[in-house]
Amino acid sequence: MAAPRPDSIPWRPKPGDIPASPGVYRFRDAGDRVLYVGKAINLRARLGNYFQPLRSLHERTRHMVLSAASVDWTTVGSDFEALQLEYTWIKEFAPPYNVKFRDDKSYPFMAITLADEAPRVMVTRNHRIPGARYFGPYPKMWAVRETIELMVRAFPMRTCSDSSYRRAMASGRPCFPGQIGRCGGPCSMRYTIEEHRANVEDFVAFMTSHDRSVITRLQRDMRAASEAMEYERAATLRDRIVALENVLERSAVVLSDGVDTDVFGIAHDELAAAVQQFVVRSGRVRGVRSWVVDTELDVPLGELVESVLESAYESEPPPRELIVPALPEDAEALETWLSERRPRGGSVALRTAQRGEKAKVLETATLNARQALALHKTRRSADYVARTTALSDLQEALGLEEAPLRIECYDVSHLGGTGVVASMVVFEDGLPLTSAYRKFAVQGTVDDTEAMHQVLSRRLAHLAEDDEAPVAAPGTGEDVPSRGSEADLDVPVVTRKRKRFAYRPGLIVVDGGQPQVEAAQRALDEAGASDIPLCGLAKRLEEIWLPGEDFPVILPRGSEALFLVQRVRDEAHRFAITFQRQKRRAGIESRLSEIPGLGPARVKVLLRHFGSVKRLRAADASEIAEVKGIGPALADAIVARLAAGTSAAEPSEEQRTEA
Repeated sequence: MAAPRPDSIPWRPKPGDIPASPGVYRFRDAGDRVLYVGKAINLRARLGNYFQPLRSLHERTRHMVLSAASVDWTTVGSDFEALQLEYTWIKEFAPPYNVKFRDDKSYPFMAITLADEAPRVMVTRNHRIPGARYFGPYPKMWAVRETIELMVRAFPMRTCSDSSYRRAMASGRPCFPGQIGRCGGPCSMRYTIEEHRANVEDFVAFMTSHDRSVITRLQRDMRAASEAMEYERAATLRDRIVALENVLERSAVVLSDGVDTDVFGIAHDELAAAVQQFVVRSGRVRGVRSWVVDTELDVPLGELVESVLESAYESEPPPRELIVPALPEDAEALETWLSERRPRGGSVALRTAQRGEKAKVLETATLNARQALALHKTRRSADYVARTTALSDLQEALGLEEAPLRIECYDVSHLGGTGVVASMVVFEDGLPLTSAYRKFAVQGTVDDTEAMHQVLSRRLAHLAEDDEAPVAAPGTGEDVPSRGSEADLDVPVVTRKRKRFAYRPGLIVVDGGQPQVEAAQRALDEAGASDIPLCGLAKRLEEIWLPGEDFPVILPRGSEALFLVQRVRDEAHRFAITFQRQKRRAGIESRLSEIPGLGPARVKVLLRHFGSVKRLRAADASEIAEVKGIGPALADAIVARLAAGTSAAEPSEEQRTEA
């Protein structure tokens, strides 16, 4: 008698490992063949549907899941991009379970009939229209129609049928779509054939390149029309700008036809790097490779790119163009090496993408690389054996009497010497205990070491309170005198009521080198807690400094102990930066609310429009005046208030990281 089949999938990924963002997923069998390609607005929610108890799945879905051996996913910027990528991969891999794409039906395209006297823009699935130029594919009919509607606002074009066009041109009366403002061809009687042809050329040029210079020119014309009090023309130009902005936001996974390139997104830290390689052929993302590699300490991004490319093309030829996040110092030599690996010759160009469609694909690849690196760290941290090894190795390396089961880490953050804050994060048994995280607002100093001393002193002041905390009988919530009198009490078990800082740490880690460690040790001595182990982690070379030592402890690269202390330090840094940004935003809101006529609601609209305090400070009065509800006078007042309230220039990203 056959054994019953299990009611769950042993290889299913953990829900926390799956991003809750739009993307495309692929189920594969044991031979790595793609069985099914699907898209989702929320990958975590959608994939969760496949891993319900098997008896609750549809028969076909259950058969597919049981045939699969793994699932992988690629995140994108929107549902629109996910559907485009899904379409490309279904055509590429022909998965056996994607039955809805087995017929001859394909996704719709936008077509411009350039061979006509007055070219028409239309929605079609027919790829054989003589002289037509195609754009797409689009996920749904409504998506391509919406794009056409937006584009026709910016570049008036003919949308009516050929019969309507001929009838209108013969009678001299506008076609029906032209009468209701839905057609911009010569048949609308508003444009000549020559003017219409010029609009068509602009239309095609923009859809081909997505060049933002068109928007810049329209914005300049709009301001000029407004200054000349031609408000109707300015409003028309504004609508065109909005239409083009909406079109530009649509696609980051489909490039211009004929583009063959590989795009590399890389996310890295001092110990590891995650690489996402998007293989683009004929303007479509045909495949994705993902891998994680170990890195040397303090490796520059350019050097990392060189190693990645050498590994990627060790046994296969590269395309003519490679898009990378940074160029190595010997880029020319690397290009020569790559060119020699092309069987038919031809040069290979290394490029970085700062703007345009390739930059959008690079951004998407980098986003996936960041998520892959975070997933790699999460999986490594969740490994019980790895955590145990890390704590044991850390105990041995630092000479501790016992493994540090509770680690507290502190980091100080400020912006140009203002708004000094600090964070405390807690790891217990090698895992973050977020409920024990604490934030500190530091007053009276801008010195990092003095701030560290102040924060540690405030935390250590609670040690004595915790030691003297009363205990209570379980279930009663009543205090009893002390733990020393437990034998005299008629209670079977007693438990301690923990206060804000519940337990003494087994190890205190500070972000920094010798100066920060000395300041922290001074706080421990003053609090009478010199028995608590202390160390500092210097970011540049990942050195561990101990109190009173002239030389640091160097943990082996790739060791679980180094990975643990690095993750603890990075979490403290992230928590401090988050608190710093919250305070900065609150301060901006408070200063702006003091301006007459600018209430809390308008302040929120203003910050939402610019997205960050830095962008708001960089904006001039004319840009601020474009926000709904903000007039020119109020915009001038905002600029003046921000200038008066800024005591230091907005720091660079490097300065913020160092802080």
